[in-house]
Amino acid sequence: MLRLTILMTLLPSLLSFTLPPATPLKHFSTSTSLSAKKVLVLGGDGFCGWPTSLYLSDKGHKITIVDNLSRRNIDNELGAQSLTPIASPQERVKAWKEVTGKDIGFVNLDVAKDYDKLVQLIQEKQPDTIIHFAEQRAAPYSMKSSAGKKYTVENNLGGTNNLCCAIEDSGVDAHIVHLGTMGVYGYGTSGGEIPEGYIDVTLPGGRESNILHPAYPGSVYHATKCLDAIMFQFYNKNDQLRVTDLHQGIVWGTNTEQTIKDPRLVNRFDYDGDYGTVLNRFLMQGALGVPLTVYGTGGQTRAFIHITDTCKCLEIAMNNPPKKGERVEIFNQVAETRRVRDVASMVAARTGVEMKMIPNPRQEAAENELDVANDKFCNLGLDPKTLDEGLFDEVTEVVEKFKDRCDEKLILPSSFWNKKTAKACDGMDIDKFKAGKLKA
Repeated sequence: MLRLTILMTLLPSLLSFTLPPATPLKHFSTSTSLSAKKVLVLGGDGFCGWPTSLYLSDKGHKITIVDNLSRRNIDNELGAQSLTPIASPQERVKAWKEVTGKDIGFVNLDVAKDYDKLVQLIQEKQPDTIIHFAEQRAAPYSMKSSAGKKYTVENNLGGTNNLCCAIEDSGVDAHIVHLGTMGVYGYGTSGGEIPEGYIDVTLPGGRESNILHPAYPGSVYHATKCLDAIMFQFYNKNDQLRVTDLHQGIVWGTNTEQTIKDPRLVNRFDYDGDYGTVLNRFLMQGALGVPLTVYGTGGQTRAFIHITDTCKCLEIAMNNPPKKGERVEIFNQVAETRRVRDVASMVAARTGVEMKMIPNPRQEAAENELDVANDKFCNLGLDPKTLDEGLFDEVTEVVEKFKDRCDEKLILPSSFWNKKTAKACDGMDIDKFKAGKLKA
């Protein structure tokens, strides 16, 4: 573990927590075939939530999806759509029943606003686990405007607080599994391996302690995930809520073994500058023959994980809940780290499409290192897929099939972190980009 000397002024709210001892790894189960659980999947209509719901249902768990369809409404706001034509939630769960004979429930509910209904739903369903995907997930959208910032804060923090309160008010001892982000740690060069959630420190006076890793968010979205972590610490300490927080890397891929069973089950595929994850965007651009959009120098190092591994990690976390009174469990949910320009080079070599550096719309370091511990999931049996395994084929096939649905104007960034980055990107349009007239 890392050693760190910190000032008393550094995140004093974190230092005020008296943390229970960590759960020894030997208590965890590596089995993915434990008894079936009743599971609420909040945000189960989304990019990660939908394939996770199908995966868990396929494993025999009883799933109820809870979603207010906000992601679909944001598509309307942005004038965008999933590259893949996604069916309605009702049609999706009907198709799953027809294909597998298994039921998935669907409840249209806003976790951040419909508190009484949420409490009632928890009391009715008596879930063993509540998986929390129900947050606005795009950093660019959270920086798009004051309205985007306000919505992200109110939706994400309101939803997390409501969930914690609802579990306590319902009297149901449900285990929360929350999808967080690696971005809570920040993307500066840390000088060593980033541990899983907690870090050994030496306080003034030579006092040794183990605290929640200091937060260093890079957007309003990332800030809400940092504040989620603080709220989980509080409700864990105050009400002994059982929580597992998953700090996930950038997800790539689109379909899983379950979503390919029927066209109506296909997962969404975002390629636009706000919601398209970087590798999926590159693969889409490569298939279309559009130069790959690399922001700045491309020296940003990021963590990656395939969508199928996201599903597997959720079940592993679900099957290994902390006991009552144990501190919040934290996993780093990543497969590997890569520099963005190296990922672009891989796609360029595969597709024959050149990569182009364009002004960076984000306020971030031009270059950074990222060394991440992911021992917990690996020790629990996860054998993660990496970018070298030929899984690009699946994404490329999806893009080729639906590329006529692509609006090339949406490829370029349209959300900027501040006035300085907005000015650097001023005049950016798709025709100039394709003609090679934009320079970083």
